[in-house]
Amino acid sequence: MTAFPAPPALLPMTQIRCEVDALVSLGAAPAGERRYVPLGSGTARGPELNGVLVAGGVDWQLARADGVLEIAAHYVIRTEDGALVEVRSEGLRHGPAEVMQRLARGEAVPREAYFFRTLMRFTTGAPSWAHLNKVMAVAVGQREARAVLLDVYRLA
Repeated sequence: MTAFPAPPALLPMTQIRCEVDALVSLGAAPAGERRYVPLGSGTARGPELNGVLVAGGVDWQLARADGVLEIAAHYVIRTEDGALVEVRSEGLRHGPAEVMQRLARGEAVPREAYFFRTLMRFTTGAPSWAHLNKVMAVAVGQREARAVLLDVYRLA
């Protein structure tokens, strides 16, 4: 059996804070409860990407019967120089039932108490940010009552 090479490095890219509106449920669907959360304003601050979130993004969710929340967020960051960057983020959030119930009630829960990870891709037509079209990133998330926090790391 061949040994695995060293894993790719994770390089700090940005920290995203996004204000969120109230959850909207579409009801029980064949695969689970389908719902969405409208995304409001926010910021991206870090060594590689700084800007503000453009209001109007959406976080589509599927609450599965096994307690896992599938997440598919889609939003735009306006960089400090005015460029627009599309963000597509897909991930999972899950944890012990009592922790997830506390999150649902809007209580403060430390990020170490549950799993919240996303895979991120970026798209832009801005020449100065075109390198983002080739980036894959992972994020560690934390849910607050009215906000989502993401620590984003670029895969090297």
